[in-house]
Amino acid sequence: LKLEMPTVNLDREVSLLATVPGVVRSLKSCAVTWQKLISRVLEEQLKKVPQGDGPFAEIDLWREKNAALSALTKQIKLPEVQKVLEILQEAESEFTGNLQIVLSDLKRHHMEAQDSAKFLSTVERHLKNLTTGTGVDVISNTIPSLLNALRLVWIMSRCYNKDERMVPFLERISWEISARVRRVVDLQTLFKQDIAAAKKKITEAKNTLEQWKKSYFATCIQVEESGSKRYWKFDVKRLFEKTDYMVLICQDLYDIFQVTEELYNIFIPELITVSENPKAIDELRREVNIIISPMEELTFDPFSMETARDWGFVMEEFREDVTVEIVKQIFVQNFKDPPRYKNHPPVAGAIAWSRSLSQRIQHTITRFQEEEELLASERGKEVKQIYLQVVKKMEEYEVQKYRQWRERTEHMLPLLLKETLLTATSATEEPVTTKKSCCFTLNFSPEISEIIIETKYMEQLGLPVPELARYMALQEDKYLRYTSKMKAMLDGYHKLMEMMSEAEIKLLDHYVQELWKILKSGQKRFTWKSVGIGEFILQCTQIIGKLELLVHYIHNISEDINSKLQSIESTNLFKFPHSKNGDKHPGAKEFFDYVKCEQEKEVEQLVRKYSAIPQLLIEVERRVANTNSGKSPKLASYYAYWENRIYQVLTQLIVKNLQAFNATVLANVPLLQIEVVLSVPEITLQPNASEFEKMTVQFIQDCVEVTKHFVRWMHGTCIECRPQHVKMDEAVTFSFYSDVSQSPLITEQAVLITQNVHKLLASLTEYLNQWKRYDLLWKSDKDTVLDRLAAEKPACVIFDEQLQFYMKVAQEVTQRPLIKDEQFIRLQLAPLASAVQENAKSWMMSLGKLLNELVREELFSLQDEIQVG
Repeated sequence: LKLEMPTVNLDREVSLLATVPGVVRSLKSCAVTWQKLISRVLEEQLKKVPQGDGPFAEIDLWREKNAALSALTKQIKLPEVQKVLEILQEAESEFTGNLQIVLSDLKRHHMEAQDSAKFLSTVERHLKNLTTGTGVDVISNTIPSLLNALRLVWIMSRCYNKDERMVPFLERISWEISARVRRVVDLQTLFKQDIAAAKKKITEAKNTLEQWKKSYFATCIQVEESGSKRYWKFDVKRLFEKTDYMVLICQDLYDIFQVTEELYNIFIPELITVSENPKAIDELRREVNIIISPMEELTFDPFSMETARDWGFVMEEFREDVTVEIVKQIFVQNFKDPPRYKNHPPVAGAIAWSRSLSQRIQHTITRFQEEEELLASERGKEVKQIYLQVVKKMEEYEVQKYRQWRERTEHMLPLLLKETLLTATSATEEPVTTKKSCCFTLNFSPEISEIIIETKYMEQLGLPVPELARYMALQEDKYLRYTSKMKAMLDGYHKLMEMMSEAEIKLLDHYVQELWKILKSGQKRFTWKSVGIGEFILQCTQIIGKLELLVHYIHNISEDINSKLQSIESTNLFKFPHSKNGDKHPGAKEFFDYVKCEQEKEVEQLVRKYSAIPQLLIEVERRVANTNSGKSPKLASYYAYWENRIYQVLTQLIVKNLQAFNATVLANVPLLQIEVVLSVPEITLQPNASEFEKMTVQFIQDCVEVTKHFVRWMHGTCIECRPQHVKMDEAVTFSFYSDVSQSPLITEQAVLITQNVHKLLASLTEYLNQWKRYDLLWKSDKDTVLDRLAAEKPACVIFDEQLQFYMKVAQEVTQRPLIKDEQFIRLQLAPLASAVQENAKSWMMSLGKLLNELVREELFSLQDEIQVG
């Protein structure tokens, strides 16, 4: 491609050389040679096409063009060549115009080649990664990066910003991606690999194809958003028709491996569990390998759209093979315990299941027959043979199931219909005295219901059924009504019996025995073939309803009685006097007298409530025994029940009140006061501890004796006992006191209260010991002490010390607390303090008087001495 240089001497000026004809002719000849060379090179370069289908072929083409045109361009720019062109231009040669056109074409094509080679080189790295890269990087990084680089090329390049340039290049990239997928998903080796590895390869290939399209459309949006007026509005079909088809093929291949894996994972473990013959497992593996073997022996490229029909046949055959195999395995593994449709009975459900499997593979064979090429193949013949074997087994299975069911139904149904309506859980001869001895259950065998359902479904399946079974199926609604009403009747009966207490069951023994007698007929006489089942249910229901009304009435009475008993039990027998702030607390006797007085008022109310109970029981007697005497033998046990309840309530009344009083004793809230007085020579409580404890014991006794007001009933009645005259002037009233007072609970509380009161009094006595420091005031013999002082005639200082001591005692006492609260007692110390103060003052007065006498005596003596002297 070297330009031929002129042989003439060109050292002189251009203007001078342009006037020399010989020089001009020589240069013109040379220029003609250059024009022909450049034109030939341009023509050759324009005719060149990429040598390959991939993008690298186009990149290489532009590089070759750039190399060739660059070589010419460099020579054109040489000084000698430029001077030749200037001379010819100066000479105004006509040839110069044509040469300039050629040179202009060279420049234009060179710039295009240079621009294309430069910008395409920016995507070369991404294309290499696309071609040779492995793993998910190709999907996640390379394709988006490649398209982003092409977007920049589109924006910046002067040549690759046109559809006619970019679309073919994108097609080549699409071809490269397709080629990559073909290399990865090589069917010759794919089916020899581990299933997991094969699925991974197919998934990566499919994702690569999908990422290519996804990234392309994302880049289209970026181009539009960049503000460029040149959008990517390319022919999508040209770019993605083949890759989209390859995505479908990848999905088909993935499905093949997925189904193969499921066949292994689902059926082999089941076969290991249920099959005693390990050959079944080997047979399954062999059949699965046969199913996928056509994939390994393909004579065409499945990724080619031209062979789409051939691939369709292969997939159709695979699906049919799999269907027959799956149906066969499902039947083999589940025929002993087949899955059933909702509400289907066991036998008819099993037959329906078998038929549904048969229909599935029958549909498969029908489709085979529609495609003659499939059925005519060796594999098609094998599939047909397997189909016939499986269908035969299913037919035998159906016949066996049906025969067994019919034989059992014809034998069992008459026996089941001879069963009685009810069964009892205990001996019916025993009297009804407890809840446990009165339980009945419906004796309708679930097998009858199952036979009815089986019969209906057998007829739907077109199978003949026994006449008795057909009759039962026709009478299904009637038997459903019977069982439903009987269940409701028995539920009502058991609910009623559960509602009744033992005392009420004994009270209503006559009514319950009557109901029991009727129910026993359902246990002994009535069967499911009997005619009067409806009348039996109606009679039982009516009697239960009447008894239920009576029980509800008795319960209402019981609630009234319980309300009164609850009121009695919750009564507060200890109402204490209220002391307002600053008010003086009552003394012990005053406190206990007040509580007893209030207690008597409460007892009057309680006795009125108690006395109203017999009248309520007479109301029950009127409904149950049709009498109102209060002494009906039919209610004897009922009277006894309520009398026992009254005993329990009164016991709890006393126990709860004693517990409350014990809590009051222990609480730090003073309710009464005890004065502390000086009873020379001792400091004592008023009342003293012994007297207070006696008061407490009497207080407890009074509480217990409240029960004397509740007169007992005569035996077997609810009538109060009249006073019994034991002696002429002594009447004895039988009350609950004799029983309640012996209750260990009451004794325990009484002992506890007395112990706590005793401890409290001991604590208060201990507290008073600190006042004994003053006991010399009253324990010392004042006259003896004063006589001794008078005899000794001590100095005035001694008298002063004594007076100061007693004055200090008198003042000290005024500063001590005059009230001591401990638990429920308040100690009133004012009387004691006053007594101590009075004693101290008495000593002071006596000492003062003695001092006065001694001083007077000494004064008179001194006066006498003065007078004598």
